[in-house]
Amino acid sequence: MVLDQGVKAWSRGRADGVEGYVFGAPWPGVFELKLAYNHGIAFGMFQGGGQWFAPVAVIIAGVAGWHAWRTPYAQKWMILTLGMLAAGAIGNLIDRLWLGKVTDMFWFRLINFPVFNVADACITVSAILLAIMSLRQDILARREVMATDSAE
Repeated sequence: MVLDQGVKAWSRGRADGVEGYVFGAPWPGVFELKLAYNHGIAFGMFQGGGQWFAPVAVIIAGVAGWHAWRTPYAQKWMILTLGMLAAGAIGNLIDRLWLGKVTDMFWFRLINFPVFNVADACITVSAILLAIMSLRQDILARREVMATDSAE
């Protein structure tokens, strides 16, 4: 969350707050740093309605924190994943409440992917990890049931 807010502040400063300004091109034409403001939610959906989703961020962070607190002996990957999810949700919530919009800066120009930020990356990676862990858990549970059924 601190990294997210730091990168956002740095980006706004480097671009002098000018939306659309490309202030860096680590890989010109492929990956660039461009200041963009998102007034919606993920990937620019629901433009103008981002603040209506603020309670969702609070709920996501709360559930992630509650689960981590209730299961302190859970797999370290699960705790890390829930922490990333909560940090991403809170990072974008801070922007929504403070600025009324979310600051984005990472742009994969080659495929014209929507501009995103550190919090978005945390949310996306944690969602993928949660899906993988859930599928893994389901596969292991099915194997256990099959082993029990064949033993009978």
